[in-house]
Amino acid sequence: MSKLAPTSLETLAKILEKAGFFLDRIKGSHYIYINREVNKRAVVPFHKKELPRGTFFEILRQAGISRNQFEKLQQEI
Repeated sequence: MSKLAPTSLETLAKILEKAGFFLDRIKGSHYIYINREVNKRAVVPFHKKELPRGTFFEILRQAGISRNQFEKLQQEI
C-alpha cells in the first residue's frame, strides 16, 4: 500500500463532510464532526497546519474511514 500524502486540516474537514459528517460544535480549537447515520464522532484539532501522522490515522479510525475510502474521497474533492 502506498503512503498517504500529508493532508491539510481543511482538506480533512472536506473529506469528513463528503463522508456524511457535519460540524456539530467547536470547543476551543477542536472541531467535533458527527455522522448520525453510522453513529460516529471525529474530533479534529485545528492547532497546526498539518496533523502528526498518528493523529491523522486516529481521526480516520474514529470516523470509520479506511485508507481506501479516504483515497477515493480525496480524489472526489
